Amino acid sequence: MNMVARFSRRRIVIITVSIIVLYNILSSSYSEYKTDTIIYRTKPEVVWEYVADFSKMKKLNPTILDFNIVADHGNLDHWKYSVEYTEQLSHWPYIRNTAVGHYSVRKLPQSEGGQYSVASTHRTCFLLGLFCLNSKGEFKISYLNEEDTFCQETVHYQCPFLFGQFCFREVEFQRKAIMANLNLHFKQNKM
Repeated sequence: MNMVARFSRRRIVIITVSIIVLYNILSSSYSEYKTDTIIYRTKPEVVWEYVADFSKMKKLNPTILDFNIVADHGNLDHWKYSVEYTEQLSHWPYIRNTAVGHYSVRKLPQSEGGQYSVASTHRTCFLLGLFCLNSKGEFKISYLNEEDTFCQETVHYQCPFLFGQFCFREVEFQRKAIMANLNLHFKQNKM
């Protein structure tokens, strides 16, 4: 076997192994995060209207820097909108990403528990759009009892294998901040 053929075969093997390793490093799987809170002495519909308004999300989520509503349609029973937004990472604030979120806001029928829902899907991109991740979530709001509201959020987020702990901390920080700020908002409005 001549030297060129060995060099070419070696190069192919190195490139193939590199691609497989890189794919495993960057391949993204989905994880789930759930959180909940109780908003005292507030009706679910009031909380739902607040959470559904993305301009309030900037107050609830401290990582959101700017946003632009790009589509909006529907009615009181089922309202949909899309938003482009920019955020910084909570643990690495000098890293920014851009995202597009699609929201579906509706009151679920009694057969589905009579809850209020704000469901969304997101595509979050880093590195000038070269690396993107997807997520989806649902924020459900319902009566806990006659005067208190129960809020529960479930998020399914995509994360590269090697960044699992970092992604978890980022999701956890944002979701806890949203719930804490939501409680704070309604607590201050009662004073």
